[in-house]
Amino acid sequence: MEFLVGSVWAAGFAIGIAAFGCGIGQGLGLNGAMSGISRNPEAAGKIQVNMLIGLALIESLCIYALVVAMILLFVHPAIAPAVAALAGH
Repeated sequence: MEFLVGSVWAAGFAIGIAAFGCGIGQGLGLNGAMSGISRNPEAAGKIQVNMLIGLALIESLCIYALVVAMILLFVHPAIAPAVAALAGH
């Protein structure tokens, strides 16, 4: 049971770190794009397309962390008895 508790803590910690890092990365990317658009408004279309692609790639890193966290939580062999106990079966 201790391993299950450790897995839950690890999943929460991993998703927290990933969300924090992705938020910082997206904020910096958006800051750079807005600075570029304010300096050169004619290039706004190209900057915006590249910014959206970059933000999507950054967000995919957070989604990968979510997938790993879900694997830690739901593929663990001890989770079935815990879920059955919580469901009342």
